Amino acid sequence: MPTYTVTINRQQRNIEADADTPLLWVLRDELQLVGTKFGCGIAQCGACTVHVNGSAVRSCSFPISAIGESKVTTIEGLSEDGDHPVQQAWLEHDVAQCGYCQAGQIMSAAALLAQNANPDDAAINNAMSGNICRCGTYGRIKSAIKTAAKS
Repeated sequence: MPTYTVTINRQQRNIEADADTPLLWVLRDELQLVGTKFGCGIAQCGACTVHVNGSAVRSCSFPISAIGESKVTTIEGLSEDGDHPVQQAWLEHDVAQCGYCQAGQIMSAAALLAQNANPDDAAINNAMSGNICRCGTYGRIKSAIKTAAKS
């Protein structure tokens, strides 16, 4: 089995895995980073969203062999103490209900704001369209992103 040296949450890790093993399972099963959730397994729901070099990526369909020199950030690595502007806005707007999708939602929103500091509604809708919230908190999500953009 091949070994991969990857940078996850600013730490280099050696991972032994088959080339086609999804990043999601490496994060959850090998590294015990369980904030990234399994939702659909086909990159349609967004629950497994992480950052690869700052871009939002669905980790359930991203093989470990594709990481190369890229840097991966999970919800655990977004901030050390939960003070990222998006996380703070999520709390302020009481976004989470069941909470299952929220790590993926937060990671998509943080990637959006890193690329567009002042997104309009269309940009927010576009960036968040791949994230499904079973509880339907879309209005609060959009409000929280707008609040985070002001931070």
